[in-house]
Amino acid sequence: MAFRVLVLLLLSSLLAHSIGLGVAKSVPAIPDHNPCLDLKEYQYRPSEELPYGRWSFPDGFVFGSATAAYQVEGAANQYCRGPSIWDRFAHEFPERIADGSNGDVALDHYHRLEEDIVRMKYMNLDAYRFSISWTRIIPCEQNRPSICVPFFFFFWVELDFLQFVGLEPYVTIWHWDTPQALEAEYGGFLSRNILKDFEDYCDFLFKEYGHRIKRWITLNEPMVHIQRGYDEGLFAPGRCSVWVNRACVAGDSATEPYIVAHNLLLAHAAAYRLYETKYKEQQGVVGITLVTFMYLPYDSNSTADIDAVQRSLDFNYGWFLDPITFGRYPRNMVNLLGSRLPTFTQQESDMLKNTYDFIGLNYYTTYYSKNNTNVDPLHLRFGSDSHAITTRTYSEFVTASNRWVPSGSFCILTGSDCFWSTPKTHMEITIFT
Repeated sequence: MAFRVLVLLLLSSLLAHSIGLGVAKSVPAIPDHNPCLDLKEYQYRPSEELPYGRWSFPDGFVFGSATAAYQVEGAANQYCRGPSIWDRFAHEFPERIADGSNGDVALDHYHRLEEDIVRMKYMNLDAYRFSISWTRIIPCEQNRPSICVPFFFFFWVELDFLQFVGLEPYVTIWHWDTPQALEAEYGGFLSRNILKDFEDYCDFLFKEYGHRIKRWITLNEPMVHIQRGYDEGLFAPGRCSVWVNRACVAGDSATEPYIVAHNLLLAHAAAYRLYETKYKEQQGVVGITLVTFMYLPYDSNSTADIDAVQRSLDFNYGWFLDPITFGRYPRNMVNLLGSRLPTFTQQESDMLKNTYDFIGLNYYTTYYSKNNTNVDPLHLRFGSDSHAITTRTYSEFVTASNRWVPSGSFCILTGSDCFWSTPKTHMEITIFT
């Protein structure tokens, strides 16, 4: 391993010319990862017979684990890594983090790489989905573009070891960690300027890693990033209307969520078309990971509540699924938002249509949806724009009652016996899709 790393570093200057990027000035040695671990130590040993297992799923079903770079990697201040919006948010506003922590060390995955991968292997997994940190590859700090050579090779080591143990990589290109330098320069995804920078970043990844990575995910859960980061101000970059959250020093919950979503969609489409036109010979697939809940009408006999279910889905799932399928936003969003919703040109609409080889769907639970007739026209925001109120229980609507949603993945999370009710809800989401 040490010999290979040394050779790679000696070749780094030549490689930088071949990829058309400048090398960051400081090029220290890569940490000496040790793949010579005692594999038996991590072998999976079920403690008891389970009533379900791999035989419960169809042939070809892929079992895996997933992580996000900032949440697990650590090594935030090593070598030439640049800060992301999450670095700034966690350090400048620790009071807005539940326990005041940050990702400087996190789970230290960067230094425990081989150990973590071996544990996954002996959990009997087939795949590992991880995200590549934009600022770990391209710091974006001074004269763009430049690459951070130690971390460029870190991902090579990671891919080597995944191949060694037989885990297939599923790679997320962007998992909320926009470079802080781009946020400071032009507002990150609030600006269309980011489209070229994001496409250049994707071009680099496809070129350098594409012959080893066959499953790419452009964006992870853009809706959550937007809701928490631009409507509620709870996640980085912490923007919202001050009347929504007094901690927000800037933002507009009525407009910014839709601007950011618009640019994220165009960034996704640019990445997909880039791969389609320039890298298809690599024989990989490109998709996107969305998130949704399933919704049931609070009152199944109420036409207003039934309509609220559709609006909840449109503002959650259809917001992204419709543009990448049909090249347009859901009709409910167009009608309710008016000029606050950006529009696609015909060229952009054509570029967006059918920009996925697969859809990754993160699904957590089911909610009741109730028509909301009390939207304040003087305090508009994404959180109320659907004109629907959603909740897991009746008790949030009617204090005397405490009826939980009858189906959904909430049952899985609590480990209760309603696990087996989940497939019905998944089927309903599939039909909606």
